[in-house]
Amino acid sequence: MSAASETSNKATVGRLADAMNSGDAELVSKTIEEIFDPGVKQHVPFEVTGTQALKEMVFDRLYQAFPDLHVELEELIEEDDKVVVKDTVTGTHLGEYNGLPATGKSVSYSEIFIVRFAGGRIAEVWGVVDIFSQMKQLGVIQA
Repeated sequence: MSAASETSNKATVGRLADAMNSGDAELVSKTIEEIFDPGVKQHVPFEVTGTQALKEMVFDRLYQAFPDLHVELEELIEEDDKVVVKDTVTGTHLGEYNGLPATGKSVSYSEIFIVRFAGGRIAEVWGVVDIFSQMKQLGVIQA
């Protein structure tokens, strides 16, 4: 893979984080449409296929629960058609989240994703989200 492609794939991941951090729903929606393959498959934390399902997950689950959501990219490692992403997510639980009413508590948790590109777009995503830490901080799981 050329250096230009590597930079481009890493930049694409950065572009998604920037859109997510903007709080601008229209920008996030447009960015998802532009950088994800229409048939994208995401395997974590919920199995979803397609950009519409991805947008529903982002808007209906994440932004409704954590309207001040922020993604801090910490590591981007590229090899061949994949980018590995390590990030930290922060936010305040101000809306319902997976059946849990708003707690007003702040969360900070880690994620690691493997993002596969095809034809210059994100085609598949696998990852690990530290939901245990998230639920502990929200008071669902006792320390």
